[in-house]
Amino acid sequence: MKLRSPFEWLCVPVQKRAFIALFVLKLFVGACLFVQGRPLNTDPAPLGIVSFELAGNLACAQRIMASWGDMGKVSAGLNLGLDYLFLVAYAACISLACALTARGLARRIRSLSVVGLVLAWGQYGAALLDAAENYALIRVLLGSERKAWPVVARWCAIPKFLIVAAGMAFVLVGAAYCLGSAASRD
Repeated sequence: MKLRSPFEWLCVPVQKRAFIALFVLKLFVGACLFVQGRPLNTDPAPLGIVSFELAGNLACAQRIMASWGDMGKVSAGLNLGLDYLFLVAYAACISLACALTARGLARRIRSLSVVGLVLAWGQYGAALLDAAENYALIRVLLGSERKAWPVVARWCAIPKFLIVAAGMAFVLVGAAYCLGSAASRD
């Protein structure tokens, strides 16, 4: 059975235009998250919301929230809510980039093309992990004392970051290879 692209239903010119639109959306929402999340960078949370995502235990998460204060917790909640839009944007954007790169590699290195398609589908797994992570963090922000929520958030965040990083690395290396091999043919 042949692994298919998640975007096979779109013709290639439309895929390229969709990628540009998704990339712009991803950049815009990402910039909004960055600006809106800057006040969340504190000594206990040097990476802001990412420190909260990776806290891993209730005591650490509570220390982070205490450093934010009440307004910071509201800001964190807004950040997590906006992240639901971002996870759709980044997952679709990176997935489409992986699919387009895999298509470019299909004639050159078939096995890498398959890796790209797996990573394209994997971005939606990352988005699901991100959504579960956000839910767990919102529960903590709302005052849940369950020790499991920060653990769930951390163990959703780590593979999410790895899958997203793998997808972006594939696109960068694959695109560089395709551009390099195209230039050497000229």
